[in-house]
Amino acid sequence: MNKIKKLHKIELEHLSNAIKNGSSPFHIFALSSLNNNFPESRMVVLRGMALKPFKIYFNADYRSSKVQELKNNHFCSALFYDQKRRVQIRCKCQATIHYQNNISKKVWESTPLQSRKCYMGPFAPSQKLDEWHPNIPDRYLKSDPEQKHSEEGYINFTHIELKVLETDILHLHHDGHMRFKVDNRDNLFYISP
Repeated sequence: MNKIKKLHKIELEHLSNAIKNGSSPFHIFALSSLNNNFPESRMVVLRGMALKPFKIYFNADYRSSKVQELKNNHFCSALFYDQKRRVQIRCKCQATIHYQNNISKKVWESTPLQSRKCYMGPFAPSQKLDEWHPNIPDRYLKSDPEQKHSEEGYINFTHIELKVLETDILHLHHDGHMRFKVDNRDNLFYISP
């Protein structure tokens, strides 16, 4: 049991490192939600993490389909994969959407101008267009907005909190895979790969 406790701690450290390290394979993860009864997956950027209880965070455009799907069904999953180390982390999660509240405002205030312009687009993500558009204001195609103008994007900004209900960690190895789970009470147990 000590072995999986150590491995679990190592993977949490890799996740924590990935928040600020854009070259980490865990920096971007796959989020899956339900669109009616059909699963939808997309890549999102890991923006934060907390322990006890274990939570992961990302930002999104409030107009996006993923946010609407999480409003309709707050259960979702997150998938991380490190190809070099051959480690997969799957998380069953429950989403909380922070929109126009103290938490979203605090995160927004620390969001760089370069990122803020992504929320200033005139179109909702996935909206059908007659022709290509970068979905940022034309005047900011090659520059960042000034601080006061960037505030226009806050209306579309949301911060998503994912409470991790269960974590499934798989270490792939040619001499035998190792797989274990961690529940929301920090109980660790081996499962067959």
